[in-house]
Amino acid sequence: MSMLVLSEQDVRAVLDMESCIEAMEEALAALARDELAMPLRFVFRPGGEQLLGLMPAHRGGTNPLFSLKEIVIAPANATHGLDPHQGAVLLHDGATGVLQAVLNASAITEIRTAAVSAVATKLLARPGARRIAILGSGVQGRSHAHAMRAVVDDPELRVWSRDPAHAEALALESHAVVCATVEEAVADAEIVCTCTAARDPILRRAWLAPGAHVNAVGSSVPSARELEAAVVAEALLFVDRRESTVNESGDYLRAVEEAGIGPDHIRAELGELLVGAHPGRSSDDELTVFKSLGLAVEDLAAAALCVGRARDLGLGVEVPF
Repeated sequence: MSMLVLSEQDVRAVLDMESCIEAMEEALAALARDELAMPLRFVFRPGGEQLLGLMPAHRGGTNPLFSLKEIVIAPANATHGLDPHQGAVLLHDGATGVLQAVLNASAITEIRTAAVSAVATKLLARPGARRIAILGSGVQGRSHAHAMRAVVDDPELRVWSRDPAHAEALALESHAVVCATVEEAVADAEIVCTCTAARDPILRRAWLAPGAHVNAVGSSVPSARELEAAVVAEALLFVDRRESTVNESGDYLRAVEEAGIGPDHIRAELGELLVGAHPGRSSDDELTVFKSLGLAVEDLAAAALCVGRARDLGLGVEVPF
């Protein structure tokens, strides 16, 4: 038996944004059809800011797979030029349990997260939207700039970051304009991507233009949020998974406390839009929010795509195991 090991460089070589967007559409639709299964992620917090997350998933059918992403989130990494997400995705044969592959999780998480936001943007942004604000200039800010260019024609990108030097670097790389404040960045923006490590709200309802679409990405734990309660409460709220949102999303949970919303405020999961079970946006003036938390089935789909392509191309290292 041998196991394929794919490094960060290998993953990036085979997981292009356009193909990942397509894979995420397929995975989220399959989840809505109950063809994929996963529990809530398990999070271990030994103390301090770091945590370890375990995210298992299963795919049945003719080519069954088990996957497990183990990921350490270390927020301080950003100040050292490291991705705050460090870990691996393990792929097991779904029938025999044989471990088939181990992949770098940082690259998978970076690319598939932005790809899911691209799916949400395709489904929920107003037709013809092109003014885009990227809030945050770290790993996800950069990945979202690429993802938005993949799904928006002739986009006009604006970037804001607490670190002006990082904002300038991302703007240069992504052909964007740097903004001095969040309010300036989102003024008249039709698409807003929040990709920060903020613990408290950075985005106010009063700053958002009529008909804007927001991809809320940076907060993935109950104790942190990027959106003030009014943004969530006054929007049509769409999510990747209801169960994850009501248990893990600080943006949603604080809006429950402060604005009195409940689970019925969640309009639909993205997969339900993809299979036609919900219409999504119904008018150009509606504010829509996609609350992204990241799902284990997304990691499974991205990892399976990477392994298939890597084996076709002879990338990675086969290790006896």
